[in-house]
Amino acid sequence: MSAIPPSLGRLLSGLCKGCGRHREAYNRTQSRTLTTVFSGIQPTGSLHLGNYFGAVNLWKSLQNDPANHLIISVVDMHAITVPWKPEQLRQNIVQSFIELLACGIDPAKVVLFQQSSVPEHGKLQWIFSCLSSMARVDNLPQFKEKSAVQKEVSCGLFTYPVLQAADILLYKAHLVPVGEDQVQHLQLAQDIARIFNSKCGKLFPTPHRLHSDLPRLKSLRDPTKKMSKSDTDSRSLIQLTDSPGQIREKLKKSVTDFKSEITYDLAERPAIANLLMLYRAVLDVSLEKVLEETSKINKVELKARLAEAVIELLRPVHGKMKELRNDMGYLEQVMAQGTDRARTLASQTMDEVESLAGFRPAKAKISTTVHRQLNSSPTDKESKTLRSS
Repeated sequence: MSAIPPSLGRLLSGLCKGCGRHREAYNRTQSRTLTTVFSGIQPTGSLHLGNYFGAVNLWKSLQNDPANHLIISVVDMHAITVPWKPEQLRQNIVQSFIELLACGIDPAKVVLFQQSSVPEHGKLQWIFSCLSSMARVDNLPQFKEKSAVQKEVSCGLFTYPVLQAADILLYKAHLVPVGEDQVQHLQLAQDIARIFNSKCGKLFPTPHRLHSDLPRLKSLRDPTKKMSKSDTDSRSLIQLTDSPGQIREKLKKSVTDFKSEITYDLAERPAIANLLMLYRAVLDVSLEKVLEETSKINKVELKARLAEAVIELLRPVHGKMKELRNDMGYLEQVMAQGTDRARTLASQTMDEVESLAGFRPAKAKISTTVHRQLNSSPTDKESKTLRSS
């Protein structure tokens, strides 16, 4: 296992200045090793700018630090917890790989794979389901929110947080980048890891949330909601596949307010604040720099400048997506290699799980690799924030 990444080490060092308790925590990490970061994305439509700035940029930062072991899964099994069309799902899976590669995810640095191509996910979910109470799963808010808008609720929608736990623990992940809406699901994974370790034998490290200061973009039509692929109003988000004309039109139609000047006030002017945060993310500059640049223009000009900046940002992405669509052989090779790498890791974990759970003859001891991982898990305080560089 490799040493703690310099990016996290520098951050922890900065947090620890002048604080003895935190200094001790930082010193402890110097003799530890950083383990796996796991993340997943559903193939339910094209990625949007919220995904790009909130997830993809974080993944690129993680992959470019050689101390990290990053695993990204296109979680297609999660995509069928709501009504779906098989042909559309097939297209969405391929499109997800195209977009991730076009955005700069490097399959040589990342284990990038399709979830359903690794059957161990489903096997581990079944074992975890037998360790989880219905009351515990029923208490999760995501199920209540999603089931409220469906006529018929599937068992899959009810149990998908257990599948998420299997996704994470199958690779013995220590860090998981999740938003506020997924924190309780990560807590379920922590509980399941604890229950399995207690009942069957120590195997899984406790996964912790990886916080990020990367921007969380809001809907262009309702700034109280996050930008989401599930939004039925296509004008609410800018997708990576949008044409320049569509980008200009969506930003032109984005909601604002009745004041003419450009100011940043998240509480009183959330719509303008959202556009300014998007502008900041696209230009990769400070908010102060954006406010200085926009201090003498009106909202119409702000939207126009922002549109051109987004178009320029996505120009190389569009070019790379076109290139990948014309080279399906390469894309299939990337997907196959990702599956092989993921299955190698997953099968090792399942061998250990099945032995400890009683399905296979007991092994004398768990591998020393597992013990190293258990002993190297960073605490919540030691993994609070990872800043993009």
